[in-house]
Formats: sequence, structure tokens, C-alpha cells
Amino acid sequence: MKTRGSIILTFLFHLSWCQDFTKKDFDPARLVDELFSAQDLNIDYQDLYEDYLQLLSNPLDLNQVSGEQLRALYLLNETQISSFLAYRKETGTIISEYELQQIFDRNTFEKIAPFVTVREKSRSFNQHLIKRILSEPNNYLLMRWGRTLENQLGYTAQASPSNRYVGTPDNFYTRFRVSRPADFSVGFTFKKEAGEPVQWNPPTKYYGVDYISFHFQAQNKGRVKNFILGDYQAQFGQGVALGSFFGIGKNAEAVNTLRRPNLGFLPYTSLYEAGYFRGASISYSLSKNITWHLMLSHRGRDGNLRQDTLTSAADYLSSISYTGLHRTATELANRNAISETNSATVFQFTNHSLDAGIILHRTQFNVPLIHSPTPYNQFYFNGNTNTNAGAYLNYTINNISFFSEFSQTLGNGSATVTGVLASLTPQFDVSLSYRTFDKNFYSFYSNAITENSVPQNETGIYWGWKYVFNKKYWLSGYVDLFQFPWFRYRNYLPAAEGSEWMARFNFMPSKNVVFFVQTRQETKPRNTGIDNNLYLVSLGTKQNYWINCDYSVSRQLSFRTRLQFSSYSLAGKNTQGMVMLQDVTYQKKRFSVTSRYAVFDTDDYDNRQYVYERDAYLAFSFPAYYGKGIRRYLMLQYRVNSKIDFWLRWSQTRYFKQEKIGSGGDTIYDDRRNDVKLQARVKF
Repeated sequence: MKTRGSIILTFLFHLSWCQDFTKKDFDPARLVDELFSAQDLNIDYQDLYEDYLQLLSNPLDLNQVSGEQLRALYLLNETQISSFLAYRKETGTIISEYELQQIFDRNTFEKIAPFVTVREKSRSFNQHLIKRILSEPNNYLLMRWGRTLENQLGYTAQASPSNRYVGTPDNFYTRFRVSRPADFSVGFTFKKEAGEPVQWNPPTKYYGVDYISFHFQAQNKGRVKNFILGDYQAQFGQGVALGSFFGIGKNAEAVNTLRRPNLGFLPYTSLYEAGYFRGASISYSLSKNITWHLMLSHRGRDGNLRQDTLTSAADYLSSISYTGLHRTATELANRNAISETNSATVFQFTNHSLDAGIILHRTQFNVPLIHSPTPYNQFYFNGNTNTNAGAYLNYTINNISFFSEFSQTLGNGSATVTGVLASLTPQFDVSLSYRTFDKNFYSFYSNAITENSVPQNETGIYWGWKYVFNKKYWLSGYVDLFQFPWFRYRNYLPAAEGSEWMARFNFMPSKNVVFFVQTRQETKPRNTGIDNNLYLVSLGTKQNYWINCDYSVSRQLSFRTRLQFSSYSLAGKNTQGMVMLQDVTYQKKRFSVTSRYAVFDTDDYDNRQYVYERDAYLAFSFPAYYGKGIRRYLMLQYRVNSKIDFWLRWSQTRYFKQEKIGSGGDTIYDDRRNDVKLQARVKF
């Protein structure tokens, strides 16, 4: 076993390497480019990224973190995870995150460093839980306000009743969280969207602002390994039956993100109003190798209630709403229109590298869900109750990780996901996965990789790879082949096939220069018209090209230059889109400023361009550049001291030869839109 002295000597030896790196150097834009590089998929990237970025505010303790938690970062391959766990087992206790430099290369270390820490074990664990919560320094209070400066139709007298907004155009939210890894977490979130009212109406469960979220979590209290009261999410197996927002879609990190981490229950801190459970969950250790997970949730859901024409009483639900917006009279009427009850139990067996479990999950609505029939939704879920039963199996041996999950909707179809991750050499990582979802398989909480928005009506095979030539060059990519047995939205061709592939080349000649080029192509069938009462279907092909360079001329001044192009071909018609942008960031002591100037030109919505924009702490901006115009923003940050930070952000989109922006209540009769945001963070 290594001695404490040898660790310190090694740490001092590497100190010169880390003197020019701190966690303040973390660039979220680079991380976004790798994890969310296919940014026109049918995924809510804002909520996905926000959920992922919560790890920055609650870093993992290197002396407590598990292999599954490391996999949830999607930054390490199986070899690196195994090397870390072996190093910690050999040394006993890690005294600094900079020890990771003995395990990982510099690029990997700088990626993972912002998400991990080393806690002092001697302080606070001997105190009472309440005292530990009150004295814990890892806490923050966020207060954010923002609004669109132009007048929008929904706030004017000219708006129709269906488009008239009840509240003010201001949006604001407040979030507080105090936590300690492997011990406790307490937090709450208040949010008001633009157009939503501030009111007190207990009969409708409206208490001041529209969205209130809260949680209390305690961990490792005897046999109780995890207990959460309030709002939480669940991540078991491969997320087929029970999956949270920790599932990331296909992307440039083509290997590590394929396997879902088996995290169990986690506190819910996102602003997304449809992806969480509310109630209680517990993970109880029955023995050294067996853990029993149990959850119960009951909450309101938004939906469109329809009435029976004979009784004029609410009889069924025609659709569930996932927007979380409650601005108009109709949206407010649909708010918490139904009740949803979820119950689940999971028996988990772990033994060294083996992780297996049995899952039973039941979702029940207080009124039946009955979709209005269309050609593509004949196999959608209809009814009050859905029950899934299944099992998962994960096994890691050396540098190879197997994963799988099977789930059966009782009385209907099934779903299967299976795959493998392997580090074939220190330079070459590969992934392979097969998936099949029956057209009558139903899961309301899933994050399995799928081409559809839900795991249903699809089979596919995925192959990803990443080859690191050296510290300066690496290449990654994937190929995904899929088929849809039955009709789907905008595709009325049975047994339709499609494909997607992506390749990315990265070049990092120095710490101050990062360059990459990326190309991606996706081919899917789409309806193109009707001829003699027959739907015409053609293959549509979308191609994307990125060229990006991040470079720094000093510790204070850095730049980002990017070109993005796309084309879309369908039934002989070709359209195109592009964006060119320049970012500048200047930092000095307590002050930093970031700005962007972008020019975009797209022929249609199929060629919209997504580009990540820097935002305030734990905020997210991922707008779609669509049409012809200019996009620019300016963000200022000032750190008063170690406890208080302020952010001020202004953004503007100006369109060429366009007199109206948006639709419905969001319509602006102008050629530009300006948005402002102010945020403060306080630590206690």
C-alpha cells in the first residue's frame, strides 16, 4: 500500500502541472459540444443540460463516489473508471483531487476536476444531522429575473381570449440547496414563467408562483442507504422502465454515453415540470449484496380533459401536456387537471462487478387517457393503468462492460436494450448496442436511447468508437441503423428504415487551442403528400457540418470562432442553412465579460441552427437560429467576494426583412427581440 508520504511527494511533483489550472477555468461550452453535439434531435436539451450541470453545484466526493456515479459524468471510459477505483483501493484515502493526475491524462483531468472534490471527514460527521445541515459550507441561494423587452401580443388588449396572458412578462425563480455527498441534501425551487400569474389559490394548488419544488434527502443512516421526501427522480438499469434526465442522446462522446448509470433515486432540482416524482422513496440494505428500493408518488399532471356529450361531465383525458406553461385561461384550466400515481419496487443484487435487479413499476391516472385516433397513434397507450415488469443486468470484467435491460408491459408489448462498452487498447474504445421496442410497449419515465421521442415502435443497432492518437489528436463517431415497424408521426410507411452517422476529429495542439471538425448525416422517411388517397413517403436526408476553434491569447482573453452548415433534401427539394459566429471572453480578477456576434441564414425550419450560449451560473441558453438575421449577446459577471456573485445578460435577435416574430401570444410586431436577465448567487 502506498504511504501518505509517497502520495504527498507525487502531489508536489505534479503541482507545477496544475498551477495553471483551477476549477474556474472550466469551460461549459466545450463540454456541451461533446455531450450535446447532435442538437436538432427530439430532446429537451435545456432541461437535460441543467440536470447535468447540477453536478457542478454538488461535486462528488472522491472518497465516496461509486463507479456508477462516475459513469453518470459521461467523461470516463471503463479503463479509467477501473483505474481510479483500483488506485483508491490501494491508497486508502484520497487527500486531493489533484491526485487524479496520476491516473488520467491532462485533458481528462481538466474535464473531470470541476465535478469532484475531497471532503474533510473529521468535521461534522460526529455532529447531529440538523447541525451538519446548518453548518455545511456547500450551499447556495440563486435568485434570477428576466424578461423580453418588446411588447408581445399576449399581454395586449388585441390578443384573442385563447392567446391572452394572465400574468406579467417577467420571469423569475429562486433556488436554494445545501448538501453533502453521501450524507444529506435539502433544497427548494420557486419558478414563475413569463405570462404566468402570481396568485394564492389553494383549491387549485396554486401557492404564489406556478412551480414549487422541494426535497429532503438522507443517506447512509444504518441500513437506510437513501431516503428522499419530496421531489425526486429514478434511474435504474438502462432507463427503459425507470429513467431520469441523466440519459444523454447520441453525440460526439460516442462510447461513454451509451450505457446508462444505475444511480437509483436522486433529488429532483430541475425546472422541467413533467419529469419527476413527488412523494417518498427509500433504498434499504437487506444484506451486504441485496438492496430493496421502494417508491410512491402522487402528483397532478397537466392535460386536456374532454367531456362526455351525454352527461357533460369530465370523462377522459385526450392528451398530456409537457410544456409546464400556465399563462392563458386554457393552460390554467389544464393545470393539474388529473392525478397521477406511481409506485415501484426494485430488488438489486451487487457483487463486485455484477449489478442486477428486478423492476416493477405501475403508473395510474384517475381518469382514462384516450387519444383521438390518427393513422400513426393506433398503438398509443389508452386507459387508466400501465404496469411494467422487467430486469436488468450489468457486468464489468477488466476493460469490458456489459449492460442490458428487459421490460414487459403487462398485457402488451416488451422492450429490450443490450450492449457492451470496451477499451480494446489504451487508445481505442468501442461501443455496440441493440434495442427493440414493440409498438405497444409503454413507459412514461424512460431515457433509453431511441430515435423516437419515447421507447416505442422501433428496432435499432448502434456502433460507436473513439480513437486517441495522442494527447493532441483524437477521432470519434458512430453509426446507428433503425427501423419503425408501424407508422409514426409524419411517416405513414410501415417497416420504414433510417440511418444516422457522425464523425468528429479533434485537434488540441496546446492547452490554449482546441480545434474540431464534425460532420453528421441522418436519413429518415417523411410524408410528402397525398395522391389518390394514398400517402406519399420519401427519404429525407439532413447533413450537418461544424468547424470550431477555441483559442486563448492570455489568461484573461479567449475567443471562439465557429462555422455551421446544414442541408436538407426531401423529394427532390434541397434547402440549406448556416451560421457564423465569434465569441470573446475577458476575465480579470473578480470581473468577466462574454460577448457573441453571429450571422445566420436558413431556408426553413429543417435547417435551424442550434449553438450553445454562455449564461449565468446553472442557467442555460440553447436557442434555435432560424430565418435570416443577426444574433448577439453580452454577459457580465462580478464576484463581490467568495460569497456573492452577480450576472447581467442581454441578448438580441434581429431579423432581416421580417416584420413579425413568433406566433400566438408570443408574437412581436417588430424585426428584433431583446431579452435581459439578472442573477445573484449567495453562499452562507
